[in-house]
Amino acid sequence: MQLYDTIQVRHGLMIVGPTGGGKTSNYKVLQHAMSSLSHEDQFEKVIVDIMNPKSITMGQLYGFVDPQTTEWVDGVLAKLVLDASKDETPDKRWIMFDGPVDAIWIENMNTVLDDNKKLCLNSGQIITLTPRMTMMFEVEDLSVASPATVSRCGMVYMEPVSIGLRAYFTSWLNTLPEKVTKQPAIREKLEILGDDILEDGCWFVRHDVTEPVESVDNNLIQSLFRIMDSYLVAYIETEVKKVTPDQIDDLASMIPQLWFFSAFWSIGTTTTLKGKELFNNFWREKLKKHNVSFPEEKQVYDYYFDRNTKNWISWFETVPEYTVDIALSFNEILVPTQDSIRMKYIVRQLLTSGNHVLTPGPTGTGKSVNTAEMLTYDMPEEYLTLTRTFSA
Repeated sequence: MQLYDTIQVRHGLMIVGPTGGGKTSNYKVLQHAMSSLSHEDQFEKVIVDIMNPKSITMGQLYGFVDPQTTEWVDGVLAKLVLDASKDETPDKRWIMFDGPVDAIWIENMNTVLDDNKKLCLNSGQIITLTPRMTMMFEVEDLSVASPATVSRCGMVYMEPVSIGLRAYFTSWLNTLPEKVTKQPAIREKLEILGDDILEDGCWFVRHDVTEPVESVDNNLIQSLFRIMDSYLVAYIETEVKKVTPDQIDDLASMIPQLWFFSAFWSIGTTTTLKGKELFNNFWREKLKKHNVSFPEEKQVYDYYFDRNTKNWISWFETVPEYTVDIALSFNEILVPTQDSIRMKYIVRQLLTSGNHVLTPGPTGTGKSVNTAEMLTYDMPEEYLTLTRTFSA
């Protein structure tokens, strides 16, 4: 509603807020709602043109003179604005800049965001915006935007805190495989576990431990859901594969263990070694509360849940005993450690279920070596590896 009200009074506006605040969903829902009501006199169909201004150069954005032919080459933005201004239908046209605001390119937008509503290009061409056009910016922050730009735009601020975690949790529960949702015991168990662990776990991350790479709460719980999904994928029925009631009952008995394992490696893994020691006590209290038996000796991070035996086993038991291949030269020998075994397992689990993976960490901790070995030897046959190097 705030976004709709802002569009009524401003032709330039910014949807501001951190990742996961619902910025994209917000404007898409509004676009869909307005388009659905286009048969009413009050509303029109909405067309959104999306671009990332930071993914291209200034010349590609606004247009440039080709130094070889001395001809003017239109930019992406100029083309979008020109097409929208020539559109004679009653449709609304939103041009969405989905990317960080940069002091360089945003300053050239000032004439557009003014009451003049004119895009002035270096070629001398001036494109006037029609009353049906709206310029939108979807940004995380305005740290480098000048007061001149900010004062010309309407602002809609969205933060993840106001959504809370329950909305994400409910949405995820609705995506569970059909056979799983038909078993009320599974959903009930998940709801009890989610209500107890999601809020408390994220609160612990924010108040009691440090994070080398900062994260946001909703992304931590989405990581938990992704790991859970990688286990639940086996229970999706296809024409070829049928899921039996016995398999569902078997899954129901493992839900608490799979949930805790996923929580260890999502909510509980973005911190330091010292943070994991503190988290270990937190997890053990939760395990006792939910009557999940767990070995007492080491940390919770030292164990893997084996779905075949339904037991927690040491990570070293998940790989064959290591022997050195005599044919290898010294620099080719890679001895598995607990860290490398569990990192490779989690990454492989996420990759094979179709998720993107980011493995941050300081130099020399084996990220490249372990990832390369896993991609080369541990992935199923249908996966191909393509390596790209980017500088920091």
